[in-house]
Amino acid sequence: MYASRKNTRVVVVGGGGTIGSSTALHLLRSGYTPSNITILDTYPIPSAQSAGNDLNKIMGVRGRSKVDMKLELEALDMWLKDELFKLYFHQTGRLDCASSNRVASLRQQYQQLVDAGKGLENSNEWLDSEDAILAKAPVLDRNRIQGWKAIYSRDGGWLAAAKAINAIGAALEAAGVRSRVSGAGSFKRPLFTSDGTMCVGAETVDGSKYYADRVVLAGGAWSPVLVDLDDQCCSKAWVYAHFRLTAQEAAAYKGSPVVYNSDVGFFFEPDENGVIKVCDESPGFTHFKEHQPYGANAPKRISVPRSHAKHPTDTYPDASEKSIRRAIDTYLPRFNDKELYNRTLCWCTDTADAAPLICEHPRWKNFIIATGDSGHCFKLLPNIGKHVVELLEGNLADNLAQAWRWRPGGDTLKSTRGAPAKDLADMPGWKHESVAKM
Repeated sequence: MYASRKNTRVVVVGGGGTIGSSTALHLLRSGYTPSNITILDTYPIPSAQSAGNDLNKIMGVRGRSKVDMKLELEALDMWLKDELFKLYFHQTGRLDCASSNRVASLRQQYQQLVDAGKGLENSNEWLDSEDAILAKAPVLDRNRIQGWKAIYSRDGGWLAAAKAINAIGAALEAAGVRSRVSGAGSFKRPLFTSDGTMCVGAETVDGSKYYADRVVLAGGAWSPVLVDLDDQCCSKAWVYAHFRLTAQEAAAYKGSPVVYNSDVGFFFEPDENGVIKVCDESPGFTHFKEHQPYGANAPKRISVPRSHAKHPTDTYPDASEKSIRRAIDTYLPRFNDKELYNRTLCWCTDTADAAPLICEHPRWKNFIIATGDSGHCFKLLPNIGKHVVELLEGNLADNLAQAWRWRPGGDTLKSTRGAPAKDLADMPGWKHESVAKM
């Protein structure tokens, strides 16, 4: 056991989001004194600015690397068994679909799962025809899936996102963990010893100072805005929209697997209120501005998130309306006339290789960076914080330390998504703010 858990003070910046709330929970579960854990966030848990504060997220084991597969299997086990998390995992199954030139890549993905030696050959099935796909998802329209192939994963499904983070918040509050919001919770800068190399706490925008032995920056898409990360993260927005079914309509879709196609997007079964969330698939959108994060020598061009919480009338570009409607027409054509609402941008931050950035800052001792979700870290909500705590205590596994290290370079604008994100300033229909072009 780490000798000083009882006495170590930790500040978690962005503790209302995915990585931050998970970190706070695992500090508590590891035996840290609740009064020595301080959560800072602009909003209460689940933070209204967090990508995790969402109706639902996809769960599935895809295993893009050995590190990813180990973490995803560990998370799956906790989603299934952990008393705090198991209520929020809807194991409906997941269909990853492709057609034409993308079938070879999907087949390779399937083979990697089969060859992993983790028993995934028993829970993943290759579907080679429309009949096989419709057997798993009879709600689909045969005419819309001509030529499709798919991987069906029984392990997959969806996660009730905001509810899961809210449950963490309730557990932390019940235990006596301190939480500060609004001006008292909005990060301004780290605090240092006189030589400027050792972090001893954090100051918020209202001037409050919170002293600690470790500070964890888990600000999600806001991380590169708060602290200079040497351009290792680029914050991007993706879009979604909701529509509502009648009770009779929703009953027909109960238990439907999550259906994903990288050319189209994805959708989830209706929630308990009959709400369906539909997402398109794109490289995302940026919002470049001149901004000087803490630690930068001068203002620089970075993508600055524009939160729906602070700008509730924001919607999405015209192109997104077309792509969302295309996804509905592909997956749910009988609902083409349904009225969409809550058309929203959801902000995440990409690294060039899609692996998180979780490491001690190279210039500031005891200041820990925990960000770079790249749109897929929510599935790790139950366990990602455990590994952040391992880093705090100096015993993070070598393979994780290597994958999550400080690593400037690479194309974060493109990331692993195959094309660079488009800037909102260039998108017709997005007129919410005058944004200077790059």
